[in-house]
Amino acid sequence: MNAMLTITVLLLAAVVCVPLAHRIGLGALPGYLLAGVLVGPSGFAAITDVTSILHLSEWGVVLMLFIIGLELEPRRLWGMRREVFGAGSVQLAVSGLLLVGLLWLVMRPAGTHAWVAIGVVGMALALSSTAVAMQLLQERELLHAPAGHSALGILLFQDVAAIPLLVFVSLMGGPGEGNPPSFWAALGAVAVVWVAVRLRVFSWVARTRLRELFTACALLAVVGSAELMQSAGLSIGLGGFLAGVILSESSFRKALETDLEPFKGLLLGLFFIAVGMSIDLNVLRVMWLQVAVGVLALLAAKMAVLYCLARVLGLPRQHWLLFAVVLAQGGEFGFVVFGAALDGELLSAEQNGLLSVIVAISMGVAPLLLKLVDMIPARAGGQADALPPPAPDHAADVPVIVAGFGRAGQLITRLLYARDWRVTVLDLNPDRINLLNQFGYRVHYGDATRLDMLRAAGAQSARVLVVTVDTEAASLAVVELARTHFPHLQIVARARGLGHDVALRRLGVTVIERDASETALRMGRRVLQTLGVDAWEARRAADQLRAATVAATSALALDGEELDSVEHWLERRGEVVTHLTESFQAERRVQQGSREGW
Repeated sequence: MNAMLTITVLLLAAVVCVPLAHRIGLGALPGYLLAGVLVGPSGFAAITDVTSILHLSEWGVVLMLFIIGLELEPRRLWGMRREVFGAGSVQLAVSGLLLVGLLWLVMRPAGTHAWVAIGVVGMALALSSTAVAMQLLQERELLHAPAGHSALGILLFQDVAAIPLLVFVSLMGGPGEGNPPSFWAALGAVAVVWVAVRLRVFSWVARTRLRELFTACALLAVVGSAELMQSAGLSIGLGGFLAGVILSESSFRKALETDLEPFKGLLLGLFFIAVGMSIDLNVLRVMWLQVAVGVLALLAAKMAVLYCLARVLGLPRQHWLLFAVVLAQGGEFGFVVFGAALDGELLSAEQNGLLSVIVAISMGVAPLLLKLVDMIPARAGGQADALPPPAPDHAADVPVIVAGFGRAGQLITRLLYARDWRVTVLDLNPDRINLLNQFGYRVHYGDATRLDMLRAAGAQSARVLVVTVDTEAASLAVVELARTHFPHLQIVARARGLGHDVALRRLGVTVIERDASETALRMGRRVLQTLGVDAWEARRAADQLRAATVAATSALALDGEELDSVEHWLERRGEVVTHLTESFQAERRVQQGSREGW
């Protein structure tokens, strides 16, 4: 089958099966697995080269780990050392030994070769699927919850531990694929990514203002770091994760996340389809009893260990069962280990097929088990009456987004920082970003006229959007986007003139400040004082002018007329001036110099 036809079949299967799975409340993952079964060798056999598609789809896992790494600054990653090295090592050791024990009871091995095979299989089954676990947590918005935090730590440890396991298989079974891990090569791979960041490669590309080129640079960062790590004999997923951590403190973090998100989603979907394609229905038909017992034993053993571990880690009661179910399934590394064991003659082809089906079905069963967890009361560790998940960190701590970081944006941000308010700042000038970061500001490279960029900045949970971008067109585009998709946001905008002011008001913005207006009013007050008018009268006059200007501009906005010609513009300006003069005279007659409250 040619490449275009393969892509067409995969897309068609996903478009049909995933919405169907969503419709019956199972989520996306079972839909992708079903699509893979249907088009794979055991289904309609529309696609038979499962290995190639599985290798390609692994980049979805790499991109997912890269994006997770972008959210983990080095200090936060160091803060997870208890989950990574403590909980991760305990889970892998206890689950692996328990599964080895169960396999020994069933198989009663004799000879060194059989014991080695059982040990390899037990440890491989103890690994969990990063793709499945993260997808399930993301669907429930629990990545930032205690269960998500601990699950990520365990998955990271497993990703590292899988490498020695593969090396052990290659040593015991003969020469295998890949190179042995090299510490210095791995360190060199990390150094290359770090040097690229220090050389401001992203700034150089961003100056072109070509979005597709920036996306290409983002993909290069992920693919390059993963390949470098693989050349060091380590996991490509680990390479993607470390690259994300290195770039987590970069000003381009949010832009990288938004540009790579579509690729991650598509490739992850392809990965789950490939897993479905790897399910051999003939093995399931002939050995259905062994498969059923194997899946039940695998899930039960790992869930028991993980449930106890959740209690030891101090997770909230309503997360105990959820944590156990999310990590109970087998992992994608299992397929790799089983394949290496088959090449090294530690496993037979029949055993490899049986184990692969068990792992694949356990991955597909996980979303169904979560449905059962939803029916169990929180007091028993379930989710039936559990409290809603806590909001991500940025929802509580970053209530303000500033779009545009020129002089106005900088002053506003300084004022907010002085009052201990956290701010997310977006700007498109890489030179300005690099300069301001040297002064301690945290400015993100990003175009606020893009919906995905506003979402990445936290617009769905922020309270205020400050619009101080450079051009009127960009300003109106940002406001229109925010009013359409984030109506809860209070928008504070800068206007460059009367026309811009009117256009913003017609979009529903009520808090508007014009360029230089306040400076001009303060200068006017100084002029009046220089002419002998006392300070109270000068301030009163400035306040009258400000109020009258706002009222007149609001009236223009309500008229709905377009100021599309010079004559029309001058006519309306004349009306405004007349209105202001009449207002001043009426105000003067009423007040008669009263200074109450001054």
